[in-house]
Amino acid sequence: MIEELESVVLTVNMPERGLQAGDIGIVVLVHEEGKGYTVEFMTLSGDTVAVITVFAEQIRPIRANEIAHARELVAA
Repeated sequence: MIEELESVVLTVNMPERGLQAGDIGIVVLVHEEGKGYTVEFMTLSGDTVAVITVFAEQIRPIRANEIAHARELVAA
C-alpha cells in the first residue's frame, strides 16, 4: 500500500485540474486503507497546483528506473 508522504505518479489526465498522466505528487492522506488518496501536486518551485482525492487506480508508486521530466504548467 502507498503510504502518506510517499511520492506517486498520476496515471490519468485531469485537464480540469491542469494535471497530466505522469505528473508527480505527494500523498498527504490515505483513505479507507488505500482505496483512495489525497495527493498534492506542486511546481518545482514549491507552489501548490492542486490537492486532489483520487482512487487507488489513478496513481502508482514511482519506479526505481524512472527519471523525472519537467513541463510548463498550463492553466486549467
